[in-house]
Amino acid sequence: MESINVLMTYPMNDYLEQQLEKRCNLHKLWTVPEKSAFLATHSNSIRAVVGNSTVGANAELIEALPKLEIVATCSVGLDKIDLVKCREKGIRVTNTPDVLTDDVADLGIWLMLAVLRQLCQCDQYVRSGKWKNGDYMLTTKFTGKRVGILGLGRIGMAIAKRAEAFSCTISYFSRTEKPETKYKYYPSLVHLAANSDILVVACALTEETRHIINREVIDALGPKGVLINIARGAHVDESELVSALIEGRLGGAGLDVFENEPEVPEELFQLDNVVLLPHVGTATVGTRQAMADLVIDNLEAHFLNKSLLSPVV
Repeated sequence: MESINVLMTYPMNDYLEQQLEKRCNLHKLWTVPEKSAFLATHSNSIRAVVGNSTVGANAELIEALPKLEIVATCSVGLDKIDLVKCREKGIRVTNTPDVLTDDVADLGIWLMLAVLRQLCQCDQYVRSGKWKNGDYMLTTKFTGKRVGILGLGRIGMAIAKRAEAFSCTISYFSRTEKPETKYKYYPSLVHLAANSDILVVACALTEETRHIINREVIDALGPKGVLINIARGAHVDESELVSALIEGRLGGAGLDVFENEPEVPEELFQLDNVVLLPHVGTATVGTRQAMADLVIDNLEAHFLNKSLLSPVV
């Protein structure tokens, strides 16, 4: 791959950048002052794009690179890639499933505990010295809760298995019922929310699932319900979520993702029933390295005319 020009769209991790620099001619799009001029200059030389959940390969970028053969995203989500355009042009697409499942599922469980037991507030209570004035208030038990999962794929299943260890009752909503599972299926997301204490968003972001968590779903979850989102921010109608939390129509939320990252609605900052994280679901050293290795392995397989390890298109 030494002579192949690869375009990385967004800063990811040093390990991935270093490994790509060893193997190919790496171009970093975010360091380019004039992107249009750069793309025009390199339009006939760039054969691969490496993206992630922040910047992938939209139609404009794909059209600007007529020699593009493969888009390898360092993420499991594909919402930043124009898959239709890739199919039209015969461009291969790969992602990084499986290797990140455990970290994201672990974080989902932690968010449930953090919201219900107010772990972040407890930490601040100790740090501020307030414990000397009395014990922290009572919080809410997690064990035995009804956990509803939107999207029972790899990550959804991993969350379900972890929640079972806490004696939680698991149910789910997805595009189709999964008869191989023992969990209760609801054909309606509103009905799932109405029968859940905690609703976890774990599905892929598509046009059909954009703002799937709307006012009706939030109200069905109710003033004692908790929403956990470890998928994509755009799954949730953020303005409806904010108003429901402020008005007390929703009991709490644990959010690792937001609609316009890194922008977060400031109204959430003062709420004690909300835990906010900076999209760190996969952010451990081991997992990010495994994701990077899978990106590299897919690129090498493609340019050696071997089978891709995790093909999408």
